[in-house]
Amino acid sequence: SGQGPGWLERPCTLERPDPLTERMIMALHLGDTAPDFTTQTSQGEVSFHDWAGDNWVVLFSHPADFTPVCTTELGRVGQLKDEWAKRGVKPIALSVDSVEDHAKWKGDIEEFSACSVDFPIIADPDKSVAISYDMIHPGEGDTSSVRSVFVIDPAKKIRLSMTYPKSTGRNFDEILRTVDALQEADRGECATPVDWKPGDRIIVPPTVSTADARAKFDDVQEVYPYLRTAVIRGDAAGKGAVACD
Repeated sequence: SGQGPGWLERPCTLERPDPLTERMIMALHLGDTAPDFTTQTSQGEVSFHDWAGDNWVVLFSHPADFTPVCTTELGRVGQLKDEWAKRGVKPIALSVDSVEDHAKWKGDIEEFSACSVDFPIIADPDKSVAISYDMIHPGEGDTSSVRSVFVIDPAKKIRLSMTYPKSTGRNFDEILRTVDALQEADRGECATPVDWKPGDRIIVPPTVSTADARAKFDDVQEVYPYLRTAVIRGDAAGKGAVACD
């Protein structure tokens, strides 16, 4: 190899990550409790878990105030106010900008989208909340937050997470659809198939026999022994989704 006899004695030097990267080692997983925090927002101080209460929450980050894609996104969230309310969802945004910047920018968002921005925008200039939710990805070019989305249920558990690059605006209709799917799966103790929308058939979990499925659901149809679809009954009040792998 061309290495001299003393090469084994030479110490191995590992390049240490920068302090910001070191603080972001622990990633959040589905089923984890969403980290609690107390911080300033465009609507005053918020203690996250207390603010969430018994509601579902959509926590989403954006890179910076006074930027074009972010303006369209927060405007869309404002336009969907009634849709969030129907589902018992409270949206809350985050960027690493200040409360003062949020207040100045809010008027642009409302003018562009022709609606009110009634949800809080977290001010996170020290990046403490963004770091706790792993929203800062140094490979994306700087230390602002990427477009992270966390759907959090009333038990404060993370049920869904998505990450979009800074160049790509999110589809909030899809985020609403995922909330619908999570809530339907919880209600029916079932799963939902590809492209599922409210009113579509659900998937019977493989752990439920066909006989038991017929007692629990309406119109059970067996495609394969492991793939059965059904209709949830109107009075269903299950205790949570069931994995189908």
